[in-house]
Formats: sequence, structure tokens, C-alpha cells
Amino acid sequence: MAGTATMERPAAAKAAPVDQDVLIVGAGISGIGMAAHLRMHCPGRSFALVERRADLGGTWDLFRYPGIRSDSDMHTLGFVFEPWKHEKSIADGPAILDYLHRIVDERGIRERIRFNRKVVGADWDSGAARWTVTLEDEKGATSTTTARWLYLGAGYYDYDEPFDAQFAGREDFKGQIVHPQFWPQDFDYAGKKVVVIGSGATAVTIVPAMTEQGDGKGAAHVTMLQRTPTWYFIRPAKDGFANFLRKILPEKLAYRITRFKNVKLQDISFRRARTQPQKVKDFLTKKLKAALGDRYDEQAFTPPYNPWEQRLCLVPDADFFEAMKAGKASVVTDHIERFDATGIQLKSGQHLDADIIVTATGLKLAVAGKIPVRVDGAPVDWSQHYYYKACMFSNVPNFSAVFGYLNASWTLRADIVSEYVCRILNHMEATGTDVATPVLDDPGSLTEENIFDFSSGYIQRSLHIMPKNADALPWRLNQNYVQDRIDMRTGAIDDGVLAFGHARAATAAPAELEAAE
Repeated sequence: MAGTATMERPAAAKAAPVDQDVLIVGAGISGIGMAAHLRMHCPGRSFALVERRADLGGTWDLFRYPGIRSDSDMHTLGFVFEPWKHEKSIADGPAILDYLHRIVDERGIRERIRFNRKVVGADWDSGAARWTVTLEDEKGATSTTTARWLYLGAGYYDYDEPFDAQFAGREDFKGQIVHPQFWPQDFDYAGKKVVVIGSGATAVTIVPAMTEQGDGKGAAHVTMLQRTPTWYFIRPAKDGFANFLRKILPEKLAYRITRFKNVKLQDISFRRARTQPQKVKDFLTKKLKAALGDRYDEQAFTPPYNPWEQRLCLVPDADFFEAMKAGKASVVTDHIERFDATGIQLKSGQHLDADIIVTATGLKLAVAGKIPVRVDGAPVDWSQHYYYKACMFSNVPNFSAVFGYLNASWTLRADIVSEYVCRILNHMEATGTDVATPVLDDPGSLTEENIFDFSSGYIQRSLHIMPKNADALPWRLNQNYVQDRIDMRTGAIDDGVLAFGHARAATAAPAELEAAE
């Protein structure tokens, strides 16, 4: 029966030795968070991190475009165990990197990180009860390492290849075309006419940042070209409540209170958007009109969907709208016919002159960091496996991954997943077991549900590669942090679904794995 750990197991065998108990892939927010939680909750467990880049930070080390900043407040994007101490709660990339560097140095994590190591394969051996992970260095040389548990903190998008919108006529354009994921170092756009294609968080960050450079270094004008408008939410970059509390309360207590407040407000606003969308539309539109004054354009700022059917786009201190009011930026809503030598020809007949085109057209999602994963020799096709408690996968042993919330800060999920995996590891130590597998004997008994109830293009383009989602726990990836936190912190580890055992001789692969071959 689905959800019942009834799979017949051979007699226990002795697990093979490993290089470390836990191997963490990725030294960004998710990986660093897991390392810190292991230090706190599993001090007896050995661990290492492997990072494909030359430095830590993940997203915040990769993206270097102008104005790079958090798209949610740092009191929830920060870790539960480490207060955010900067005055601005909507922080820029360098401030976030400072925060991460301080954590790895103060908590003894840096010496556990192996940089310039790309994971190119991961193989689970049931007979040894361990993962063998193949690594490739920057020169292409390969090596292997072994671990009892594999924890993927590699993010959710393709680091090598962004989404390619395949605009006609790219080769005809005589200026420069830049994607934010690969922003050139010391890129000079002073006095240039710039068109930024896109309307999401990246575009809305780049536009004001490219206009506000002093000493004549800013662009002459930046046009944001959008196919579809986005819902925007304006808020101060500084959280006055948080900064007041920090003056009168101990740092950790002030942080806890602010974090609680922000989590609750976010949860309330999301639920209201789903239950009373028109009221939320009216509220957001009123704020936009106030921010833009006579620059408000109904066509440019009225999306054809309800708020939170796609991610709400944060505009700190209304900087994007201030750039528009100053005449340094503008918004055009149209469809692209093609690029030509001097800019972009639109389907309406309008032509946008440009020296530089920035294609902020979105990310390309990836599952498990594109790592080929095999269980007893059988390739894992993630689209044939169900999520288990938002972090593990049906019939895949000793394996967890982080996919953050779409309606809240990424780190909220990273924190509770780390805590939950530590609970599993401690249960295994207490029971003398080596293997933990979410057992699903009959996938056909589950009612499948769309994994993401969001209409964003980057989500819809990737649904075919995503793991499956059932309509009820534990076989799903929830978008409800408040409920998830309760379930993952207090729910039983030995729940009749998560089966604990020992090394064993390899048996016939479960149906899910056979289907992936």
C-alpha cells in the first residue's frame, strides 16, 4: 500500500567505511546552512562541502549585475541561527556575501569546503550503504569520495545555461548583448542607450541601478521592454521596526521577533492574495499610482493574472519608479518582432534604439544540479519520483535536496530541511541504522497534483523535469512554511513511511528506477 514501509529487506550486512558521514554539494545558502546545522545538532558527524566555483556564495557569487540584491527581506532570507545585523533588510549582493563568509569563518566551516570541485556523478550502493561521488576539478581531472548521506544544496537553476528566448536577428545587432547571469566584469555602459528585456526581479533591479551611477558612469537611458506586466510591491529597504528593536533588545531576540513578524505578514499577504485577489490588486495599484503619479500607465502595470499567481516583485524604496519619474528609465509593453542592427523592432511597428541589450528573460531550472544519480546502477529519473516531506524522494535512500519556497524566502525552507535531516541522522545513530529510505510501493495509488501552483514562465517550462507532487503529505513539496515548520520539527521521524535499515545486497530496483532506465 502506498506510504507504508513494507518492502521486503534482506538480512543486514556491515556498512562499508566512508570518507565522511555527510557530503554537502554546494557552498551557497543551502549548503552553508546545512553545515552549520550539522555543527549544532550532529556534532559527532563528519562532513565536507564540495563547490564547483572558486568561492562560496552560490547565487550571490555568480550574479554580478548592477544592483544585485535580495528579493525578500534578510530577516527571513537570513538563517534562523544567525541574526542579520545590517541596517538594510533588503540587502545587496556584497552584504549577503559578507554575512555568509562570517558564518563559515566563525563556525569552522571554511576548512571543510573543497572549491573547484564539480560533481559529475553520484552512485548509491545498497551493499555498502554509501554514496560514491565522482568529482571533476578545474583541469578536468576526476576523483571520488564516499559518504553515508548526500545533501544537495546546489540551487534550482542551471549555472551553465540560462533560458534562451531565441530572438530572431540577434546576429544582426551591432551593439552588445548581455545576459545578467554572465555579466562582464567592469562592463562600461556610461552614456549608452540600454534596453532590458524582461519584467521580473532581475530586470527591475538592473534598470534603476544602471541609471543611478554618478560621475557620468550611468546609462543615458534604460528602457524596460516587457511582454507581460508584473505585480510590484513597494517597501522601504530599511526595516524601521527591526532597527528600533535592535536598539532596545539583545541582537538575537530582536532578530527572532522581526523574523516572526515578517513570516506572519508574508503568510497573511499570500493567503489574502489567493482568497481576495481583487482587494490585493486594488491595494498594489493604489501604491503604484502614488509612486508614479502622472507617469502611471495602466497598460504597463496591470498584469493579466492575480497577485501571487507569479512571484510578487519587490521594489525597495520605489527606486525603479523614481528612475522613471526622473526621466532616466521607461517601460514599453510590446512583443519583439526581431533584433536589427540598431536595436529592436517591435510587432506594433515601434523601434527601440539600443547600444546595449540586456536579456533578463529568466532562468533555466535544473533538478539535482544536473548530476547523474544512480541507485544500485539504475539511473534516477526525478520526474518519476515523488517528493517526500519537501526534501527527500520516494525510494531514493540517504538523499536530500533543497528547493526553496516560491512565496517566501529560500532560507526558510533551507533551515527546516537542515533541521529535519539532522533529526533523521540522530535517529539513525540512536537506532544503529545506516539507511533511511522513503518507501513508496505503489505510486499509482497517489493522486498527483501540479507541483507548483504558479504561472511563471520559468516554472511552466520546467514542469516536465520536476519530481512528482501528491495532493497530500508526506508525498509533496508544500508552499506553506508555517505548516511545514511544525510538521518537520515535531512530526515523527519513524512515521511508517521512512524505512530505516542496514547495508544489504542489491535487489531488484523499485519500479520507479526501472522505468528510468
